[in-house]
Amino acid sequence: MSNTRPLPGEKAPDFDLPRDGKGNISLASLRGRKAVLYFYPKDDTSGCTKEAIEFNALRKDFDKAGVEIVGISPDSPKSHDKFKAKHGLEIALAADEARAMVEAYGVWVEKSMYGRKYMGVERATFLIDGKGVVARVWNKVKAPGHAAEVLEAAKAL
Repeated sequence: MSNTRPLPGEKAPDFDLPRDGKGNISLASLRGRKAVLYFYPKDDTSGCTKEAIEFNALRKDFDKAGVEIVGISPDSPKSHDKFKAKHGLEIALAADEARAMVEAYGVWVEKSMYGRKYMGVERATFLIDGKGVVARVWNKVKAPGHAAEVLEAAKAL
């Protein structure tokens, strides 16, 4: 288990994961475009839903800036499909059920709630340039306003 995150200037860890609506999404398939990889703990929970809705609302602006948005959680593709349908989401959601990607990006961490410790996904976002290099990292993300901040950074890239 790794707790080291790729830093700006470092090559983004490669991935190839099943996604919502069948098929796969990989770092190689995003090559040539900027990408926002945002990690979240669980489909259809309050903070995760707010974050997904904010990214989805700015989807056209991200498209204009040449940026692909990919949400990643340990949920299954079927769970992602239900989540997208329920909230009218049009962004890509990758399923990291084996947790290989959340570990490679250092976001599988020990968390604590009501004094109970457990392992889970820390909300974090990585902006990747068209060559697969990490341009910016946001740790311990709070959902409100986050997507707009990421969009501004992506436009400046």
